[in-house]
Amino acid sequence: MERRKAIVVGAGLGGMSAAIRLSGDGYDVKVIEKNSNLGGKLNRREGKGFTFDTGPSILTMPWVLEQLFSSVHRRLEDYITVERVEPQWRTFFEDGTQLDVTSDLPTMLEEMAKVTERPNRKLTDFLSYSQDMYELCMKSFYKYSIQDLKDLKSHHKLSDLLKMDPMTTIAKSTHKQFDNKYLEQMFNYFVMYVGSNPYSAPAILNQLVYVQLGLGIHYVKGGMYQIAEGMGKLMDELRVDVQLNTPVQQLVVEGEKVVGVETEDGTVHTADVVVSNLEAIPSYRRLAPNSSKVKKETKALEKKFQPTVSGLVLLLGTDKKFENLKHHNFFFSEDPEKEFKQIFDKGVPADDPTIYIGISARSDETQAPAGKDNLFVLTHVPPLTNGKRKPIDWDAYRETVLDKLERMGMEGVRDSIEFEYRFTPEDLESLYGPNGGSIYGIASDKKTNGGFKVPSKSQVYENLYFVGGSTHPGGGVPMVTLSGQLTADLIKENSTEKVT
Repeated sequence: MERRKAIVVGAGLGGMSAAIRLSGDGYDVKVIEKNSNLGGKLNRREGKGFTFDTGPSILTMPWVLEQLFSSVHRRLEDYITVERVEPQWRTFFEDGTQLDVTSDLPTMLEEMAKVTERPNRKLTDFLSYSQDMYELCMKSFYKYSIQDLKDLKSHHKLSDLLKMDPMTTIAKSTHKQFDNKYLEQMFNYFVMYVGSNPYSAPAILNQLVYVQLGLGIHYVKGGMYQIAEGMGKLMDELRVDVQLNTPVQQLVVEGEKVVGVETEDGTVHTADVVVSNLEAIPSYRRLAPNSSKVKKETKALEKKFQPTVSGLVLLLGTDKKFENLKHHNFFFSEDPEKEFKQIFDKGVPADDPTIYIGISARSDETQAPAGKDNLFVLTHVPPLTNGKRKPIDWDAYRETVLDKLERMGMEGVRDSIEFEYRFTPEDLESLYGPNGGSIYGIASDKKTNGGFKVPSKSQVYENLYFVGGSTHPGGGVPMVTLSGQLTADLIKENSTEKVT
């Protein structure tokens, strides 16, 4: 009997994860990628002795990668070396306050005592609340491909659903817990792991605090890009056919079924199942036939699922070390409510943005020359809006970012730059195809989508599935990797139903 064929469009982490699982499930798998390398947004750039991870710089929930590799009888540690990072974050506030975030609870309590009385009770209560949320998600969100509230209800009792604090946002729950501007701003920012607004994202996402403080944050020795290389090696062993530098032109459709893809050179690749690692909305816009059914579905998705923030990324190689900085650093805005309002409601870059700086050389000296720093500088900005708003002057915004860093303790950063490269939302969209240059897929919004994502199984065509940040369970390294695994489960479930 001939093996069933699967095509995966795009070799981001979601696509590679699906390819590995489908191969393990007995499919003959082909991955077709338009760029010249694997990894999607997880990429790297080098210059003048500096190495930068150009996408994700923090790894949480490494069990997701372990689960993927063990599903095909491999051990993750034979492919990559995962190390914990401490302190996890160093945070800077405009008034000079500085707090370290650490999973060592006594130290964390000392840090919190700088800004609040009786931190012990506050932290233990909040961690317990956050852990409950995480454990509820382990029963459903991280185990199954969930489409909507009906799906969620099938895995939980009513008491579980109420524990998810469904009527509350992240910001409301942190305010209730801490009533402290420093701690609220710091803990609210954890939701930026999935690129959402804490003032409108559902409280269930407070589990990200436990994900970080309870499970730890990690780095991959040699750079985060090693994850893509490890997956590439595994696909090679599984004889997955990977075709790079091969843009897909369109889906090949017969009636209501997708039966393959056509690449730009005119080659038709047939398959029993097609998995798109390009987000659902761009997949329908660019790859699907222009039918009334596709138009209707695209319009409905656009209304319900807004893209997350995009980013201005500056890769800066500096001729000196900024000794006060750790591996992960956040320079917070003076007024977070105004900042999020500008980005999410007004669709303009914040006047005073929060800036993240990752320096992998703190944990891995191979990443920068001796005595120098490799600064990965990320500022979140609104996604692109198809010409509905005036273009942003990125040269001017670069100055806003550098002015803030100079003001908040990084004196001389401008003069120290000896290597520089930048990515804008326009670059992210043209390189990787996400809707609006979004970094994390779909924004979780209590009102518009209740925190749910685009269904992983196409509502328009049979045999078409989606993986990546716009699908369940969302954006970030563990989530997109998990999306590939959960979508493979869904494919298995649907093919079993067809057989029976």
